[in-house]
Amino acid sequence: FTDICFSTTTIPKMLVNIQRQSKSISYTGCLTQVCFVLFFAGLENFLLAAMAYDRYVAICHPLRYTVIMNPHLCGLLILLTLIISIADALLHSLMVLRLSFCTDLEIPHFFCELAQVIKLACSDTLINNILMYLVTSVLGGVPLLGIIFSYIQIVSSTLRMSSAGGKYKAFSTCGAHLSVVSLFYGTAFGVYISSAVSHSSKDTARASVMYTVVPP
Repeated sequence: FTDICFSTTTIPKMLVNIQRQSKSISYTGCLTQVCFVLFFAGLENFLLAAMAYDRYVAICHPLRYTVIMNPHLCGLLILLTLIISIADALLHSLMVLRLSFCTDLEIPHFFCELAQVIKLACSDTLINNILMYLVTSVLGGVPLLGIIFSYIQIVSSTLRMSSAGGKYKAFSTCGAHLSVVSLFYGTAFGVYISSAVSHSSKDTARASVMYTVVPP
């Protein structure tokens, strides 16, 4: 569900623009798109971490799985994920509202991405940039570290298994999730690396399309 919502925040508008040969979007529409992209990206980020923890408990502590992953904990994880994602999206969106923009601006992108919108501001964007990189580092880094820790424990536990069938079952359980994690974080890092290394807006735009379209 999150994957579908993440894609629908950008792809429909992009297809309409291609069909109508028009690249226009209103200020309100752009800000709304920024907010929803941030919300669903954050939601996907934390849900991937929660799923990694679920697999860690299932493989490393199978006898205690139902005790640890009880309905109360699952509900709490979902609630925290929603609250943090909403707070992150609203924080950045409200910070964009304080910026001044000139009229008839052209965003060198396929959709309204936060970093590109901030670059077009006519007023001082220092606070926005600091906040963007700080929040991205914390809210992106902590779940990623949790995923890495979970899979280190999973691999360690799997290698200690004596039966080949048990090893195959463990790896097959994690295969699909690991593929999504690799695509999600791989393309996300690709966006920031390409924007840092390349000065071409087209290269950054292509990387961002891969980030929003491929993982879902």
